[in-house]
Amino acid sequence: MKKRAGDYGQRPPRVFVLDCEALSLAVRGDRKMIAWLDLAARDEAEVVTSPMTLVEAYDGRTTEQRWDWVLSRLKVADIGKDEARQARRLLSDAKLHGHKYAIDAVLAVIARQQKGQVTVFTSDVDDLEKLVPNSIVVRKV
Repeated sequence: MKKRAGDYGQRPPRVFVLDCEALSLAVRGDRKMIAWLDLAARDEAEVVTSPMTLVEAYDGRTTEQRWDWVLSRLKVADIGKDEARQARRLLSDAKLHGHKYAIDAVLAVIARQQKGQVTVFTSDVDDLEKLVPNSIVVRKV
């Protein structure tokens, strides 16, 4: 395949998928997570999460202003019936079930939909590694 003139030197986009703990760390001002969010603010990466993760990560002690700042740096993926089916299939294939794994399965579907170099930031490395292909990096927070 022949490369076009503009393709030389371009890296695939970086995409970071955040689970509840990763999002909570960002909202609490964790330096490492803020550094990843800053890449998104500079258009060097995209940060994605699920709507359920927003609900799960909510902590009443955090100000609305802080939440709004973090949310301004990430994309919330649209989740519908098709994604729910995919998540259910992932759980079945991994021989997992129940609410403990539900949001992880949805995050895995979101991660699989992304284009580029995808990294999932999670506190549940073992669970997520069962749900995503080896091409997706799973990183402990």
